[in-house]
Amino acid sequence: ESPMHITPDGWLQSPEVKILKSPNCDLRPEGTKISLLVIHCISLPPGEFGSGAVQDLLMNVLDCESENSHPYFQQELKNKKLSAHVFIQRSGEIIQFVSFNNRAWHAGVSRFKNKDKCNDFSIGIELEGTDDQKFEPAQYENLIKLTQLILKTYPEILLENIQGHEDIAPGRKTDPGKYFDWDFYKKRL
Repeated sequence: ESPMHITPDGWLQSPEVKILKSPNCDLRPEGTKISLLVIHCISLPPGEFGSGAVQDLLMNVLDCESENSHPYFQQELKNKKLSAHVFIQRSGEIIQFVSFNNRAWHAGVSRFKNKDKCNDFSIGIELEGTDDQKFEPAQYENLIKLTQLILKTYPEILLENIQGHEDIAPGRKTDPGKYFDWDFYKKRL
């Protein structure tokens, strides 16, 4: 199998990676060095996996209006424009939504090493999951592979610059939560 790599324009290239180009992104501030990797988790509706709703949200096509739409979508997600660079499904499948060279809208109000607006200088990876259950071995396997590639491509991201969303937005965010095995993940990098 051909090894996964990142093209000069910031896209993953591999037969196992699906590309869906999200409109929810923009250019990073000029001269920005990518120096932070943020791990998140998400499921939509909350606690449900494989519905396709996460992909719809990140592509801006989630139905938050009709009477058939989930009440959570109507209350929490209406008019929200969100994205992440990459989403790793329970199966381990990797979907890339935003070029690593561009700014994805994943961190919100956030701060790392005395710098605000983490979206400017970070890469965001969403794992399909919740704060209160374990992640799948296939997710760790592909997250580790992907992280190794990101660290090689963006040398400003040091090991201590790999953070959970909860670490850069404390009190506001709780993901990826206590079931994310940081030791297992970091030891394999």
